[in-house]
Amino acid sequence: METHLGSCHCQAIQFEIETDFPELTTCDCSICIRKNALRLKVHESNFRLKSGEANLTKYQFHTHTAEHYFCKTCGIYPFHKKSVTPDFYGINVFCLEGFDPEGIPVRATVGKGMV
Repeated sequence: METHLGSCHCQAIQFEIETDFPELTTCDCSICIRKNALRLKVHESNFRLKSGEANLTKYQFHTHTAEHYFCKTCGIYPFHKKSVTPDFYGINVFCLEGFDPEGIPVRATVGKGMV
């Protein structure tokens, strides 16, 4: 597994993940369609928030189990806590430094009704 650094646009929120990039996912739920994020599933033990906890704002809807996090300053969505697998984060891979998704399989997930 490799360590990768990530952040929001203004750098207020910084985090680190460990992953081997098995696959990336898209989602068709109402919020993911609007965010248009390409995500990576990372177990909470492989995620570390390095700075910016006070700058995070949480958005929840429908069942209020998934936790979607955004930067209060720049509005970027860096990650969310998954509702179906609450011990995993969904990482917005475009927030990772120097990340190139080329060659990594992308799987479409059905999120409608599973928010």
